Amino acid sequence: MKIASFFSKAFHSSPSCSNVVLLCTLSGGGLIAYSELQSDAKLPAPSIDPNVPKKKRVVVLGTGWAGTSFLKDLDASLYDVQVVSPRNYFAFTPLLPSVTCGTVEARSIVEPVRNIIKKRKGEIKFWEAECLKIDSANKKVLCGSNIDNNLVGNGEFSLDYDYLVVAIGAQVNTFDTPGVVENCHFLKEVEDAQKIRQTVIDCFEKAVLPSLSEEERRTNLHFIVVGGGPTGVEFAAELHDYVQEDLVNLYPSVKDIVKITVIQSGDHILNTFDERISSFAEQKFGRDGIEVQTGCRVVSVNDKDITMKVKSTGEVCSVPHGLVVWSTGIATRPVIRDFMEQIGQGKRNILATDEWLRVKGCESVYAIGDCSSINQRKIRDDTLAIFKAADKDNSGTLTKEEFKDVMEDIILRYPQVEHYIKSQHLLDLTALWKDSQGNDREEIDMEEFKSVLCRVDSQLKTLPATAQVAAQQGAYLASCLNRRDHCTEHPEGPLRFEKSGRHKFRPFRYKHFGQFAPLGGEQAAAELPGDWVSMGHSTQWLWYSVYASKQVSWRTRVLVVSDWTRRYIFGRDSSRI
Repeated sequence: MKIASFFSKAFHSSPSCSNVVLLCTLSGGGLIAYSELQSDAKLPAPSIDPNVPKKKRVVVLGTGWAGTSFLKDLDASLYDVQVVSPRNYFAFTPLLPSVTCGTVEARSIVEPVRNIIKKRKGEIKFWEAECLKIDSANKKVLCGSNIDNNLVGNGEFSLDYDYLVVAIGAQVNTFDTPGVVENCHFLKEVEDAQKIRQTVIDCFEKAVLPSLSEEERRTNLHFIVVGGGPTGVEFAAELHDYVQEDLVNLYPSVKDIVKITVIQSGDHILNTFDERISSFAEQKFGRDGIEVQTGCRVVSVNDKDITMKVKSTGEVCSVPHGLVVWSTGIATRPVIRDFMEQIGQGKRNILATDEWLRVKGCESVYAIGDCSSINQRKIRDDTLAIFKAADKDNSGTLTKEEFKDVMEDIILRYPQVEHYIKSQHLLDLTALWKDSQGNDREEIDMEEFKSVLCRVDSQLKTLPATAQVAAQQGAYLASCLNRRDHCTEHPEGPLRFEKSGRHKFRPFRYKHFGQFAPLGGEQAAAELPGDWVSMGHSTQWLWYSVYASKQVSWRTRVLVVSDWTRRYIFGRDSSRI
């Protein structure tokens, strides 16, 4: 009774108490109740220090290679960071061909975005939605949820930004070929790989039904890959291994009628690789029975056959198919196309940025990854300014020593110069100072100087749309934003030849670390730094080690390696799940 009286007084006699905790225990000592009461008095709102500057908001669109790399390297404590993406995960896309055949499971190559951002310094907000429109004039992005419409609530919202990072990638380029969207499979997303896997099994299950004729079986088991680039070639190799190592044992009655065809519009498959790799791949496919048809352009696709035109003869022929995988490059997404129209880039095929990945015409918008292309400033555009900066005695000619004094700044400002020097195996550009007889000159005039620089610009190439490029761009942009305030007062970039002063940052410079082409049968080909080419079984093991090390987390690294081990022991799974 005394305890009850005590708690009764505590509840009723002191309205100023913020809360009272009541604990009741049984003989076992367990906690069975908790109650918290708050007074009606309102607590004062937290004060905001006017001397603390408000963080600038960085909105990131996309969680692919470029966006994820940016988020992993950005110091989020410096900014109010908000991420918008239609997928709440990052996918290791180079392993998508392996997912199509069950060599690797889809869940093994994806990492939830929220797992990635929670490990970063500072707070990052994530919204699973799709960007519908970029309003650069008002610094807003309109977004809409892509989650099931049966759920309640309006899914559209807008976000203000101080800096916008566009990293939404690209879509498959169909070249407006009739029937492609309706009748072909793509290999761009995880869902695409899962659909291909299901369709491959469907083709085999349908082919073994007793009611089908021999011709119908051959049609269902004819797999066509349109595009002889890295993705198409790797899928064809994975599919061949899947059929020969696993499916022929499960479907022995049709093992002799399975056919895989690769259709390439160019003269060779893997034409972006070294010629030795392209030749090795074609020879290996020939030994494996994979048919490679080069110099052919697909003109239409329907649900039963594919129509193509042979470039050399003009002949048009139709080929029946059971599955068509379309892998012929990328195209700009509609939201980017609309944005380009707003900022005066409507006549271009892809969004243009400067050397600092800033969208041309928008000071606060950056674009990284497959959705953009760097419009590198040509060195010949600044020939006069460079010449004047180097010609300190105003003699009208340059000596080698005068030119070498500005050479370092030229290399920093124009990344193509360093690439040219390395590709031509030169010590520096003065090695090009030769007359018509091939003799070295000690001085050159303005026209001769311009001729030397034009040779450098002639080798300027667009960066490939690869994961390696996108990841490096994301890391570069994050490092720039991390040091933005510091470099405003102390710029560290190259000289502004056309103006006084220096640039804030060094331009983006891509470093190529090589590329792989798995060709099936535990063989792969690789281009390695230093113009090295490797092919064969040892290269496949190098591919395993590199791809395992490049996984975004230890979780996915362990899952991928365990999938490879499972495949060696038990083979690939042929279920439709």
